[in-house]
Amino acid sequence: MKVLGIGSYLPREARPSTWFDDRLGLLPGQVEKLTGVRSRHYCSDDESQITMGVAAAASAVEDAGVRPDDIDLIIGASAVPYQPIPATAPLYQRGLGIADGAAYAFDVNSTCLSFVTALDVCDGLLRSGRYRQALIISSEVASRALPWDERPEVAGLFGDGAAAVVVEAGDDPLQTRLRTYPSVYECCGIGAGGTRFDFRNEAEAFAAHSLFDMNGKDLFRITARHFVPFVDDLLAQAGWTRDAVDLVVPHQASPMALARMIRQCGFAEGKVVDICGTVGNQIAASIPYGLCSAKDRLQRGDKILLLGTSAGVSFGGAALVY
Repeated sequence: MKVLGIGSYLPREARPSTWFDDRLGLLPGQVEKLTGVRSRHYCSDDESQITMGVAAAASAVEDAGVRPDDIDLIIGASAVPYQPIPATAPLYQRGLGIADGAAYAFDVNSTCLSFVTALDVCDGLLRSGRYRQALIISSEVASRALPWDERPEVAGLFGDGAAAVVVEAGDDPLQTRLRTYPSVYECCGIGAGGTRFDFRNEAEAFAAHSLFDMNGKDLFRITARHFVPFVDDLLAQAGWTRDAVDLVVPHQASPMALARMIRQCGFAEGKVVDICGTVGNQIAASIPYGLCSAKDRLQRGDKILLLGTSAGVSFGGAALVY
């Protein structure tokens, strides 16, 4: 897979952790102490998941030196859609001015790993020859449905943002690895909004499960047990050594989780994108936004390792040559 262009969008409004300390009646510095996040960005009234995604996509198209009409495949890769039905990607197509029938637009959702999953799906579609150039867009309004009153140590992790890439088929298949551990399915998620609870007949249960919740201990245990061998297997699959990797772009789950991953996996700190303290966890946009944040460091031919975990629980990674 050839990466032709990358682009991102960050909402204008930055919310420092001290803003939430004051709102929640906490001691100054408490939210940052709990989360490690100093600041994150939230959508303003005139910004939305769609406007962010379109802005990031337009930037990626410009960076690629192509026109929107050159794109014939659009994949929306977000953990939370604009609405349950229909998919979000057609709104990106419309926002970019790509004509009806000129492209196919659909969504994939593997929560925080949606971007990596979209790369995997996209590689196969491009190599089939049915599509020429693809646009993958991850846009997240992560500031919604957060348990601020109940669990500020969880709510304070998240921030909004969007990122996009334009890609086309390369000479060799993209090396990706994706594995799921459903034994801890319940440790992370939002229960309401799908078919699990009927909002008419189970109003109390629907409301009780409408906020994000996470069991950090279960996530830590499964990650500590399996993530390092998973990374070893991905590197072996790609034929890379740790020293050969030029840049590691991990999911920005939390500053503490990021520091633990760097330590356990044995990557040099200078090679790892670490921006969670200033933008928070942007869910599926986290990995592509991290890639865009390192654009000035990238040179053609660099070996990039994308790594992440997601609710479900899944591990995912891609060995990408820029």
